[in-house]
Amino acid sequence: MAGFLLRRLANYVVLCLVATFLAFTLASLTFDPLAKLNERNPPPPASTIEAKRRDLRLDEPVPQRFVIWMSGVVRGDFGSTVTDQPISAELGRRVGVSLRLFLLGTILGVSLGVVVGVVSAVRQYRFSDYFATLFSFLVLSTPVFLVGTLLKFGALRLNETVGVTVLYFTGETDPSFQGGWIAALLDRLRHLVLPTLAIALHQIAYYSRYQRSAMLDVLGSDFLRTAQAKGLTRRKALFKHGLRTALIPMATLFAFGFGLLVTGGVFTERIFSWFGMGDWLVYGVEQQDTNIVATVTLFVAVLVLVSGWLSDVLYAALDPRVRV
Repeated sequence: MAGFLLRRLANYVVLCLVATFLAFTLASLTFDPLAKLNERNPPPPASTIEAKRRDLRLDEPVPQRFVIWMSGVVRGDFGSTVTDQPISAELGRRVGVSLRLFLLGTILGVSLGVVVGVVSAVRQYRFSDYFATLFSFLVLSTPVFLVGTLLKFGALRLNETVGVTVLYFTGETDPSFQGGWIAALLDRLRHLVLPTLAIALHQIAYYSRYQRSAMLDVLGSDFLRTAQAKGLTRRKALFKHGLRTALIPMATLFAFGFGLLVTGGVFTERIFSWFGMGDWLVYGVEQQDTNIVATVTLFVAVLVLVSGWLSDVLYAALDPRVRV
């Protein structure tokens, strides 16, 4: 199993570098970082523009610029933005925002999605199955920005009904907040509830459909009937053998889904004013900043690498054939 995991890790590292290089190359070939400088009125002197061009190394070949940038990344230096702001400082803050927001939402969404999917499969064609199916299709057919907006309206109505602010729907914390660490934690949780729900609802709907299908494939299998014939109750056979087998194809889906969610959740971040990696990627494209785009791409690639490798560990733990 160790050899299998090491080979997979080596493959992921190579893919991570390739993805980052492609993003850096495409951004370098299509972006014009000097566009906003040239659009100023009055326009800056030609010497200023030329000096900026040299600072950004725009006259150098793209592969050479990538090697220089990666050599800085290895030392922890991700370069500067087109406005000469250090990327490393902003990166730490943005990563923290995204992980706080999406990690909790994903854990909640995956856990409940698995439970809903299993219950729907075991109770196929009953009320709970029909209700879960209706819920899933309704949520999946509703855009994320609409779900977020509806949650904000619901929180506003709740606050008005109660007469106090129970849930916040803008930002990570209250800028005017003052108090101890317990009160600060509660303040952050009140800001976290709505965006977490916006993420978790789609995750529950999405994963429950896959888990239901995977579980249905297992329910009629020979090994499950054999386990029951050897004396196990249906419930024990389902949870000891059936659920473990049904989770095998889901492991990879869980892992890579989280890596892509971090940047794909830009609507959630912007609706609730959480300025994480997805929002930063959009900002980098708007500013035509190659270093920001490459940094976000590298972060997502590393996240997918780690998630994919952990899914392989989980896969090996669930499927004894891999350990042979």
